[in-house]
Amino acid sequence: MTTEDILKATIARMESTLEDARRRFSSLRTGRASVSLLDGIQVESYGTLMPLNQLANISAPEAALITVQPWDTSLLGAIERAIQSSDLGITPSNDGKVVRLPIPPLTEERRKQLARSVRDTAEEHRTGLRNIRRDANEEIKKLLKEKLISEDEQRTALDQIQKHTDAFTQKLNDLAKAKEEELMRV
Repeated sequence: MTTEDILKATIARMESTLEDARRRFSSLRTGRASVSLLDGIQVESYGTLMPLNQLANISAPEAALITVQPWDTSLLGAIERAIQSSDLGITPSNDGKVVRLPIPPLTEERRKQLARSVRDTAEEHRTGLRNIRRDANEEIKKLLKEKLISEDEQRTALDQIQKHTDAFTQKLNDLAKAKEEELMRV
């Protein structure tokens, strides 16, 4: 394994960490309806848990409404129960064909709670980035110990890893800041 291989693997892992943060942030509820709010919801169907988006057509026809139209209407009750038991804080209603989720405006207290959640998620992912950096640094040091690279190559590789870590941490901080501002906007 070369320093380039280690660097490529490190960047790939950091990108996936950043993508996971993006996904987690998008599932946090703002004042607007977004189909990504329902991404983590699992529904009991035919004896197994399945993601909601595999059982129904989900759309946001209005800014404050999400509709869930199951392909099999016998799943309406299970879908409703799954949404109620989630931590979204939304009460679903159904008309026999479609589950409607009216998105109420966020209270100030809920906004602050969600902003705290954004900060916690960001810190969790910053820790992940640091762990990735640590693993890469250990790999580089192992190469030096096995005399596969010179000390100059080690120093260069460690500097590059640190630069990438700083860049990804900054991107993560920017994402978190943008999400927090979006949540606090009334």
